[in-house]
Formats: sequence, structure tokens, C-alpha cells
Amino acid sequence: MDDPIKQIAERLRGLREVLELTPKDIANDCDISEDEYLQAESGNADISVSMLQKVARTYGVALEALMFGEEPKMSSYFVTRSGKGTSIERTQAYKYQSLAAGFRNRVADPFIVTVEPKSENEPIQYNSHNGQEFNLILEGRMLISMDGKELILNEGDSIYFNSKLPHGMKALDGKTVRFLAVIM
Repeated sequence: MDDPIKQIAERLRGLREVLELTPKDIANDCDISEDEYLQAESGNADISVSMLQKVARTYGVALEALMFGEEPKMSSYFVTRSGKGTSIERTQAYKYQSLAAGFRNRVADPFIVTVEPKSENEPIQYNSHNGQEFNLILEGRMLISMDGKELILNEGDSIYFNSKLPHGMKALDGKTVRFLAVIM
């Protein structure tokens, strides 16, 4: 099974079965719709990191275990060399590279996120999750839409926000955007 989405779906299903839960139980516990959970578990649709984080935090599982199938091992420090973080492409237009996958009991999840440009008329996909989020634009320009407000962030700009607010992003100028995202 080479498709990363199918692999994540299999890990979600495995977690649910081990915990002897129904999809409805997980949906209720994680404050998501049962349909959203079933779509994720099917492996036929994109799976948001925010949904995976809700599941991971609710059931005390490392986010990396769901995303990458690996358990964190380090508790003092963890070094991620340039370009070497564990990565996954959720869709052709979205890639996450974990910067702390090997550190146990983290209080934050740092990622390098790459967003490929989409057609101008393609809608932004929104998500929300408990906690807070910090984004620092490393390359390109990005539109972030948050709770009905649209902001344009340029290279070097950052934003810190309540991640319970519905938010989504889009690459601008027909160019790839790379940013540091820290989810707390």
C-alpha cells in the first residue's frame, strides 16, 4: 500500500478497532461528524491534520503514529536535519514535514507545510482544532482566511491565532508557499 492517505486510514481503523469503538463513538469524542470520520477511515478522501490531531489527543496517541506509523522515541531533544523531516503529502497540493516526529510528549507539533498553487476559483478548505497555531511564511505569499477575515502573508510574515476558528490557506501568485506551522 503506497498511498499515504490509505495508510493513515488503515491506522485510524486499527486504532478504533483496538479501542473497541464505533465510528460514532470517535465522532462524538472528537467533536467531528461521523461522516467526516468515516470518509477519513475509508481512505478515499483527504484527511486533515486537524482531525488527526483531535483523534490523537483524545485517545493519547502520538500524532506521528497516525500520520507516519512511527512512535516518538526521544525525550531530551530531537534534531531534524534540513530536508529530512518525516513527510506526508495529504493531497497533491499539500505536504507536511514533521520537525519533531521523534520527540515524546510534545506540547507543540511543528511542521514545514508546502502548499502548491490551485486554480483561482477552487475554494479554500477550512479546518479547526483545539489550541493555538503559529505560521511563519518561509517562501512565497499566502492568503489565510480565518473566521471570515482574509489576510495576505508575505515571506517573513507570521500569524499566531486561536485554531478553534475555522481557517484555511491558499498559495498566491501561482507559486508554491512554504511555511513553518506550529500547532499547540
